[in-house]
Amino acid sequence: MERTRQLVTSKTFLIHFILILGSVAMVLPFLWMILTSLKTYTESIHVPPVIIPKDLQWGNYKEVFGLLPFFKFMFNTFIITVARTAGQLFLCSLAAYAFARIEFPGRNILFMLALSVLMVPGQVFLLPQYMIMVKLGWLNTLQAVIVPGIFSAFGTFLLRQFFMGLPKELEEAARLDGCNHFQIYWRIMLPLAKPGLIALGIFTTLWSWNELMWPMIVNSSPESMTLSVGLSSLQGQYLTNYPILMAGSFLAILPMLILFIILQKQFIEGIAVTGGK
Repeated sequence: MERTRQLVTSKTFLIHFILILGSVAMVLPFLWMILTSLKTYTESIHVPPVIIPKDLQWGNYKEVFGLLPFFKFMFNTFIITVARTAGQLFLCSLAAYAFARIEFPGRNILFMLALSVLMVPGQVFLLPQYMIMVKLGWLNTLQAVIVPGIFSAFGTFLLRQFFMGLPKELEEAARLDGCNHFQIYWRIMLPLAKPGLIALGIFTTLWSWNELMWPMIVNSSPESMTLSVGLSSLQGQYLTNYPILMAGSFLAILPMLILFIILQKQFIEGIAVTGGK
């Protein structure tokens, strides 16, 4: 009995030790970014590296606003993020409900075709999407960034798993009351899928806020540029002012950090419940 208890204790200690190491590995780059944003340029490129800056350079944050129309970029990113998130929550939940609860010919084949998108690198779609934007005359506009991201196969799969776990009796009772498919989806299934919707919403928000490649391809105008693209312009070909770049990067991720801190409970619950389903 004592030996068993020692083995359990040792196993628990090992698990916690590995988790602590993982946490440190995740936090260290973030701390290095903050410290670098408060250094002088000389300290940022010094060898061996300077860990703690001698004098905190708070002026680096002020200089970011002088080099970039930061609030304009942030507003554009906010609009794109909200539009994409709302679109995915609505369209992905509609598709997920149909694949999970509606019997129709070819349902499984269509679902497998939708999932096949996840098996193809996103770069494959860049050229066709770009040509579509050119034909529509949407280059250098916000809708060129928004529209290709308002639906995702991942979101459909995530919510389908949740809908499949809901009791069929609820759906049958709604049909007896005269509800059609859309009324069942909107009034019964969607409220019950709140944890899954929150999880998908946070995933989509983080992805949309941080996306770089597609906004860089379709937008070159400062009027419709996003934060990630704007910050990439601070990186020079031969010389990069790392403290200013890190200051801008910290300001860019700050809204998402605050959002996650506020919604971390709902996010974890959403992932746990959806995964369990």
